[in-house]
Amino acid sequence: MASSILNIGVTALKAAQAGISTTSHNISNAATPGYSRQEIRQSSSLARYTGSGYMGQGVQVDTVRRVYSDFLANQVMDAQSAASHIDSEYSHISRINNLLADATAGLSPVLQEFFSGIHDVTNAPADMAARQSMLSGSRVLINRFHAMDSQFNTIRADVEAEIKVSVDTINKYAGHLARLNEQIVSAESQGNPQPANDLRDQRDVLVADLTKEIKASVVRMEDGSINVYVAGGQALVLGKQSAKLIVEPSDSDKTQSVIRYQMEGLNFPLRDADLNGGKLGGLLEFRSNSLSTAQNTLGRMAIGLALSMNQQHQLGQDLSGNLGGDYFSIRTPEAIANSGNIGNAQITASFVDANALTVSDYKIDFDGSNYTITRLSDGATQTTATFPVTVDGLQLGLMSGSAAAGDSFLLRPVRDGATVIGLAIGHPSEIAAASPVRTGVAVSNTGSASISAGSVTAAYLSSPLASAVTLVYSGSTGMLTGFPGTSTVTVNAGGSVTTYAGGAPVPYADGATISFDGIEISLSGTPADGDQFSIRPNTGGVGDNRNALLMAGLQTAKTLGEGTLSYSGSYSQLVSEIGVRTRELEITSTVQGKLLEDASHSQQSFSGVNLDEEAARLMQYQQAYQAAAKVMQMAGELFESLLSIG
Repeated sequence: MASSILNIGVTALKAAQAGISTTSHNISNAATPGYSRQEIRQSSSLARYTGSGYMGQGVQVDTVRRVYSDFLANQVMDAQSAASHIDSEYSHISRINNLLADATAGLSPVLQEFFSGIHDVTNAPADMAARQSMLSGSRVLINRFHAMDSQFNTIRADVEAEIKVSVDTINKYAGHLARLNEQIVSAESQGNPQPANDLRDQRDVLVADLTKEIKASVVRMEDGSINVYVAGGQALVLGKQSAKLIVEPSDSDKTQSVIRYQMEGLNFPLRDADLNGGKLGGLLEFRSNSLSTAQNTLGRMAIGLALSMNQQHQLGQDLSGNLGGDYFSIRTPEAIANSGNIGNAQITASFVDANALTVSDYKIDFDGSNYTITRLSDGATQTTATFPVTVDGLQLGLMSGSAAAGDSFLLRPVRDGATVIGLAIGHPSEIAAASPVRTGVAVSNTGSASISAGSVTAAYLSSPLASAVTLVYSGSTGMLTGFPGTSTVTVNAGGSVTTYAGGAPVPYADGATISFDGIEISLSGTPADGDQFSIRPNTGGVGDNRNALLMAGLQTAKTLGEGTLSYSGSYSQLVSEIGVRTRELEITSTVQGKLLEDASHSQQSFSGVNLDEEAARLMQYQQAYQAAAKVMQMAGELFESLLSIG
């Protein structure tokens, strides 16, 4: 009897000792990150049958389990992944927002200064100081374009470096998880299988750290290991095996990296859209959306400004009497051939309409018969079997070679616009502020008709006026004569357009616009018989500011976005879009941070160590230990009593 009581006391003592050890372990790890509270699970030992019934044999400790909830842990993982994604994107877009909205470092003040210089020339077209001021303002504007684009490129380089660091971190976590899987399976498969609680906690900490870098899903296996999946279902960890993510230059663009997946002979690129969540997802989304849009918008502004200014400047005349050339220099875009192309085709691109340019990049695919041109911003496509073809203000052509089926090309027409813009003229006298033609009426005219100052279009450049043209009005016929014999004349009278052959008389219409050889004039009033009107080269027109006025008018002209945006309007729209997105991410970051805090609090309330509870439990086990010792003491005394009787 005493022996039985002693054995029961021993089991009670061991159970209390296990409880004290487990509680002490909890207390010592109260501040350990990722630690889950542990507790013993005990049950009554198998009772022994006697003639008086089943007699208890004490207690046994079945296991030490950790207090853990997959549901709460998954909530924390999802909240952490979303918070890291938002914080990553927010921290980078804030840099762009600060750059664009800066009153001194932004584009708005230098754009205003540039057009102020043009207005100075309109006020004093022959003044060299005013012309020099215009050139200085142009150089400041160009330098600001260069500086801002350099900042964008710096941000892009930083993002590329962070992507590499994030991928290296993910690979490190994957390797550690695979090794922990192996250790846990080994530990839990020995003898009487028991959970390796501390190893499981270490693994859960690694999974939590992994979700800071990338969104991941976890599947728990029966042998105690876990499988981790990323990128829409690609296995990052399978038991004791781990995959590897590789960062390498894209086949279509060596300046931008792509992420490839490698595992057991598999090697393929992952889509950015699939690598969502976590810091890596935020970096990729920022790179492909906010950063590319901002840089492309700035590039389109530079190209649009250069094209429209060049177009107008070419229609003017400089101080030497020469037609104006390009005011700004730009570079034609390059279609980048995919490094895996089989054919040797070289596709060229040129700008034909600044107003139709978009801020998108384009992909060109060849299927063996047709080229498909895809606008990457919205997926719109255009198919052609031959070149040249015009797409969104660009003319694409095949310079040389031929494409093979499956070949592809990447076209970024405006990405480098702010980098490559330059000044095409070097001396103030080359500014074409004057119009190349001027008009006049004969002093002998007796009628009240007048002629406009005259302007020219791009058609004038192919056949500049070599000598004066004198138009004579016939009162008997109501006709104008004297137009060049080889020039077609077009008359627009109130929207009604009529074309007349070269040398033919043209009926006079009050207020009508008359065009020939790229020259446009209008006559108004009542002419008398024999009245003469002259159109002649603007020889010595150094005080003429008509073309400068037209260049100054480009400041408010809607020259971008299919006639919806001016230069400053395009920039303001960009600043607004980036500002709104930054504010949106700021608010979302705050909200997501609160969600993460709540999820973590819920998990800690369930799995974390409460020192007050552990102290109470420690006292409980202490009393149980003392009681068990008392039982053993009593059993010993009973045994001694029996021996003394003998």
